Amino acid sequence: MSALEIVATGPLTTVQDTGRSGHAALGVGRSGAADAASYALANRMLANPAGAAALEATLGGLRVRARGPVTVAVTGAGVPLRVDGRGAAMNTVLRLADGAELVMGAPARGLRTYLAVRGGVDVPPVLGSRSTDVLAGLGPDLPAPGDLLPVGPPPAGFPNVDLAPVPPVGGPETTLRVVPGPRDDWFTGDALKTLLTCSYEVTSRSDRVGARLSGPALERSRDGELPSEGMVPGSLQVPPTGEPVLFLADHPVTGGYPVIAVVRAANLPLAAQARPGTAIRFTL
Repeated sequence: MSALEIVATGPLTTVQDTGRSGHAALGVGRSGAADAASYALANRMLANPAGAAALEATLGGLRVRARGPVTVAVTGAGVPLRVDGRGAAMNTVLRLADGAELVMGAPARGLRTYLAVRGGVDVPPVLGSRSTDVLAGLGPDLPAPGDLLPVGPPPAGFPNVDLAPVPPVGGPETTLRVVPGPRDDWFTGDALKTLLTCSYEVTSRSDRVGARLSGPALERSRDGELPSEGMVPGSLQVPPTGEPVLFLADHPVTGGYPVIAVVRAANLPLAAQARPGTAIRFTL
């Protein structure tokens, strides 16, 4: 059986798939790939089933060695890519011989890069998913140098493209579409207008749980706090400081701060690629 040997992980590498849905009543969130679009593209290029597990690298730095021949694809935030010291291309099907080493540099834009392998990363699932939820501590352990991640059996189908001509992800500014949140009535009439007309910046206090944003405070129209209620990915929760927090893949399943707006699901991959310093604007 083939495997991927972890040589280096960079700032953060996790195993991710489509997540563990249906367990919110137990207090277990979905988790899964933060940029679901880039993750899905990598699996499609390899003819993997939609839920095959892959590696999600934050700010690059991932190095793996093939143990047995493997076929891989790298998508998401564009990184300098080398295989055995020779340049390789993003968004292509790459065939690694036994012992070949793939090295990711740091992305110039964007935040998260995906390494999928034909057959999927075949670590044991937890509650039906191979995703690592960094908030709940569920799923596979974080990969560490020296780990061998087994590769599953190859699917019946074969890749039918060598290159996916997709635009680069990430950038200095992104615009996210929102719908009014369930507690927009907890804010003054000007608060939603402020959210929709001003720019916010992703701060360094951001991770897979959520992106903390800096910018104009969103003023409440009432005092007190809510009883904890359900949260979904894309929720813009506003703590007493008035600066919103954008919940991402590993968000808590409940929260007590009011949600002024929710980012549409189709725009969550854009949010997942907004690195610290990125300017974010919101539009209805």
